[in-house]
Amino acid sequence: MTKSSLSTNSPASHRRWIGLAAGCAALVSLTAGALPAAAADGAGPAPDAAAGAEVRVRLDEAALQGLMVPDKVASGTMARVSAPGVRWTGVTGGLSQDPAASFRIGSVTKLFTSTVVLQLVAEGRFTLDTPVQRILPGTLPAHWAPITVGQLLSHTSGLGRPCVAPENPQAPTPAAVVAAVTDPACPAPEYPVTRQQYNGINHFLAGMVIEKATGRSYADEVQRRIVRPLGLRHTYLPAAGDTSMPAPSLAAPSEVEPWAWAEGGMISNAPDLERFLGALLRGRLLPPAQQRELFAMPALAQGARDPMSRAGLLRAELPDGTVVWGKTGSMEPYTSGLFGTADGRRVLTYAYTGVTRDPEVQRTRALDLVAAAF
Repeated sequence: MTKSSLSTNSPASHRRWIGLAAGCAALVSLTAGALPAAAADGAGPAPDAAAGAEVRVRLDEAALQGLMVPDKVASGTMARVSAPGVRWTGVTGGLSQDPAASFRIGSVTKLFTSTVVLQLVAEGRFTLDTPVQRILPGTLPAHWAPITVGQLLSHTSGLGRPCVAPENPQAPTPAAVVAAVTDPACPAPEYPVTRQQYNGINHFLAGMVIEKATGRSYADEVQRRIVRPLGLRHTYLPAAGDTSMPAPSLAAPSEVEPWAWAEGGMISNAPDLERFLGALLRGRLLPPAQQRELFAMPALAQGARDPMSRAGLLRAELPDGTVVWGKTGSMEPYTSGLFGTADGRRVLTYAYTGVTRDPEVQRTRALDLVAAAF
């Protein structure tokens, strides 16, 4: 993303929105190891959904501290690990030492969006097989093949990236961002879909589905359904155009103008995120049928380098066989991640201020942090 002072018609401004809708993050996901064959569509939870329940009690603090030393990847890092018998927090590089320090969570926002969508499915508002075209008539071209709500969450919609700048790119509406993908100049979605392809446009559409189904704003629904019930005092979606950060914040505010709405726009802190993921994984936010979607892997995730569940959770299998689930995100100036064992007993939250935007370097750092924490 680029500075807000760019001309709205400049090539750099155009690239900004293409990059934003691609995920608002250079790092999109991570994993190690292939999926079990039984983890296909309709097979229910992956056989390893409960794996990782018996993780070690002791924490490799030395490994975590070594990864947090300022270097060519990160100028400062915050990491927090919570488990029975373990509560560890480390901060380096001049970041705030306040445990309540807030930061922009980028694409970790998608977990909140997916959770609200699954709650609406549980209420019978629609199903994961309902075409988006039925809920949002006229939003997608009539000649496109149906795209279902479930395909949005699992990144199997076949949607491409924006090929034009949206109307009013400094403060676009969600509909304008989607229109930048559906413009006649853009290619139609891949059909039949042959692969899982991470794309932030999926969650812009998911946010629009939430608003259409409820008659309320996306921000209001996240507050009503997740934030208030869990007592997340530092978690919210800023209003459009609000570039401020609450005090204390983990690092000095960036000059970049943030905006990614239901795809990547939320602000939170480590204790709130830890509570959210723990509650999600332990089944406090979803009924059993929708809870199973957290760990069920779509058929198109088979063989993917970075597989995601039907609910959009990343699956990472560590060298010792431990399986963890979560999400990464990036929104200037932060790169962040949130991972836990399937039973929610151990959770890692991290955020760092990046030196490089190289996705492979960021991916490696995420894998290393996860491996040290579990």
